Amino acid sequence: MAILAYGVNYRTAPIDLRERIAFPEEMLGSALMEVTRSVPSISEAAIISTCNRTELYCTLEPTDEPVLQSWLAEHRQVSVNELTSAAYTYWDQDAVRHLIRVAAGLDSQVLGEPQIMGQVKSAYDLARNLGTLGPELNLLSQITLNTAKRVRTDTDIGRNPVSVAYAAVTMAKQIFTDLPNKAALLLGAGDTIQRVAEHLREHGIGGMAIANRTLANAESLAARFDAIPLQLTEVVEHLHHYDVVIASTGSSLPVVGKGAVEAAIRQRRHRPIFMVDIAVPRDIEPEVADLPDVFLYSIDDLTEIIEANLRERSNAADSAEQLVREGAHHYARERRAHHGQQLLRQFRDRAQDIQGTELQKALRDLERGGDASKVLAQLSHSLTNKLIHAPTVAIRTASSDGRTDLLEYLKSLYDLD
Repeated sequence: MAILAYGVNYRTAPIDLRERIAFPEEMLGSALMEVTRSVPSISEAAIISTCNRTELYCTLEPTDEPVLQSWLAEHRQVSVNELTSAAYTYWDQDAVRHLIRVAAGLDSQVLGEPQIMGQVKSAYDLARNLGTLGPELNLLSQITLNTAKRVRTDTDIGRNPVSVAYAAVTMAKQIFTDLPNKAALLLGAGDTIQRVAEHLREHGIGGMAIANRTLANAESLAARFDAIPLQLTEVVEHLHHYDVVIASTGSSLPVVGKGAVEAAIRQRRHRPIFMVDIAVPRDIEPEVADLPDVFLYSIDDLTEIIEANLRERSNAADSAEQLVREGAHHYARERRAHHGQQLLRQFRDRAQDIQGTELQKALRDLERGGDASKVLAQLSHSLTNKLIHAPTVAIRTASSDGRTDLLEYLKSLYDLD
């Protein structure tokens, strides 16, 4: 059984395709269960779905790759042609290396961003809880996360943090040079919005509100930043108060429409609004960008700022890539050791079966009154013959086939001259 990494990311697929392929968080569990039922040879599976990538990691027979591809296309309601034009596949060691690079932030739109490691961990924790994580992917997840932690601690890849949240706030500062006189509305209450709030506070934003579907989550986060908590349903009536709007809710449908923004602009007497939609699928209708006095940017529009802030990390990438190679090599070694342990158990079990069978024969002979010395001699003789039968056949076969390499190995194994 092989390990496959199959997916799309920000390099291979535009945002409109990524948001259609992305799995809403509430669907991940059912998708994991369904893919293991729908693709015959899949015995283990995990799904990583973020704004920048959707990737399936699984163990399956290579011949079943088209079945997996068809399942994903049908499940996310995209055409097979669209999917194949954007998808990539990595097998076995290449899959291992790719996942470690993903978890370490080396494959991220923002080099070295820290959030992805937690997302990878969450994906594997969910698979483990649902029973779709077996020995292969469990070992892979352990080595991946350990290696990613080494990259974070042993290199400068994570120094001077650069993230999508940081890039969004940097762009806001470019649009509005007087952030202390501006107010920001943040949609969502997850890790990304938390980081946005931290960066805005560091840049002295004049005021903040945090809106979320669950008011309790908005209140919890707002309390940390002296912000106003709102429910998403209240956003439309409050939108005109805010100069900066940054959205990352995880909703499967837009939460801010063109009409709501048009109304807010009229109430603001055409004072500009800066909006950044970090979410995939998008939280703000793309048509909002057509409105005057609105500066709307998607996650893909942040690339230029991101690239400008990556220079300090690029030199650390070589050291990080070396750790990735070491991690992939470690996985291969542990995987071989795991398979070797299975072989060793089989070897020992067979020897125990032979020992048990011969012992039972000896005990029956003794119960019938057989001479103890003769019974023990026969036991010793039978055990020896049966235990050395397989290597004896191997030596004869290797000799007749001219396999000097096997003969030398057997000499080494049995300490023979």
